[in-house]
Amino acid sequence: MSTFYRSVWISDLHLASLESQAQLVHSFLDQMKCDYLYLVGDIIDVWTLRKKWYWPKLYNEVMHKLLKRSRKGAKIVYIPGNHDEFFRSFVGFTFGDIEVKTRDIHTTADGKRLLVTHGDEFDAVVRHRRAFSLLCNGAHQHLIRLNHVVNFIRRLFGLREWRLSVAVARKMQNAFRHLKNYEDLLVEEALRNEVDGVVCGHSHRPALLERDGILYCNCGDWTENCTALVEHTDGRLELLNWRDIIAAQSTEEDDTAPPAAPRFRRFMPRRTQAPTIPSTIAN
Repeated sequence: MSTFYRSVWISDLHLASLESQAQLVHSFLDQMKCDYLYLVGDIIDVWTLRKKWYWPKLYNEVMHKLLKRSRKGAKIVYIPGNHDEFFRSFVGFTFGDIEVKTRDIHTTADGKRLLVTHGDEFDAVVRHRRAFSLLCNGAHQHLIRLNHVVNFIRRLFGLREWRLSVAVARKMQNAFRHLKNYEDLLVEEALRNEVDGVVCGHSHRPALLERDGILYCNCGDWTENCTALVEHTDGRLELLNWRDIIAAQSTEEDDTAPPAAPRFRRFMPRRTQAPTIPSTIAN
């Protein structure tokens, strides 16, 4: 059963990287319908593809779901990010009813104007220290692989999962306190464009909040958080955590499922050897 949203924003799928949660992306696209779908950058991880080709069949099915949304009447806008900046060469083109743009302005049902951009142009590290950014990306991928091992061990001991990469990233961010805050720059850009809010991705930090009268909306990512920003028919915005929603759906199905029929173990009497009759009685 599909859920209808007026608008949906997703970013940072990082298809082609081993960290991409493509199965969850596929299920999300399969269970939702919308009038507007924004792909807010880093959809295909071209950086990773240049190192090693990795494109399983599931990725084709994800792309098919995206094209299916456009065939069903949804307006799809693709805004390339830094990991898929290759597609910025095609800005202004339309592929299968998918428009490629550098940024866009979306108007919600209740009249709010939102600036939509990937956000990497507001990241000073990405803009001015590309080599360092590439190094951090490689380190981040190794941290996620290590995190899988750590969480497997924690689950064996009944402990909650721990996001190692996020903890390290927060520590690294403290080393760049001299840089202008990423969120501040995006809010300032929204003020310059005289809009009511901004929708972005890039930082892998999902958020839906208000700053200086401006809505700051970050879609998050589909490598760790698996989040999407959605607009309801009345213009209300909501941040969805799809992993949590899938877990809740599984719990509801378990609760509503009829009780399993009791299993009876078939009883087979043991074969016993016939008693030996003493010779004195037998005679």
